[in-house]
Amino acid sequence: MIAEEIHRITEQLPSGVRLVAVSKYHPASAIREAYAAGQRLFGESHAQELQGKHVELSDLAGLEWHFIGHLQTNKVKYIAPYVNLIHAADSPRLLEEINKQALKAGRVVRCLLQLHVAEEETKFGFTTDEAQAYLDSGAWQQLEGVELAGVMAMATNTDDTTRIRADFHRARQFFEQAQMPTFEELSMGMSDDWHIAIDEGATLIRIGTQIFGHRDYGQP
Repeated sequence: MIAEEIHRITEQLPSGVRLVAVSKYHPASAIREAYAAGQRLFGESHAQELQGKHVELSDLAGLEWHFIGHLQTNKVKYIAPYVNLIHAADSPRLLEEINKQALKAGRVVRCLLQLHVAEEETKFGFTTDEAQAYLDSGAWQQLEGVELAGVMAMATNTDDTTRIRADFHRARQFFEQAQMPTFEELSMGMSDDWHIAIDEGATLIRIGTQIFGHRDYGQP
């Protein structure tokens, strides 16, 4: 089933759009199955769970770990030595900590600015005004261990496709108007709304349940 779903999704992706298979709460064996089907990008959202999987799956050449959840500053040290992309850089303070830990590890860590474009107050991230102010401040230029590689956004949790499209459109507008030469990735879209996200310019889509089935939240 995992292989079939990966092939079904990837066959629908336009050129320039990549799939991040959201593997959090799923065992390493499921990741191996997806890897055997050609999947290379995997998304996790708990630092210690990711650390365990990174060790267990270290034999898989070309596997990329993407951290897609809210990242606490005290957890950055666990993933900075090997993570390929942090999708949810949601504050200047977090970016400063990523920079600190990346430099300790002798790396430059690629990060996406998380934009808060949804209607829910519970979601993290910069408003578009805050993100623009941060870019204009030039503070990011002092972070030698961080490369700002683009933007991540989540749409409002609703069945209203007009609202979802508007949220993604706002993120795309910011992405384009920021005129950042290092901006390459626009991470938008999950299992229920990834088609809309692609319409609105996503380069990375994050899909979990559709590939792996429902998660067993009792497992690490």
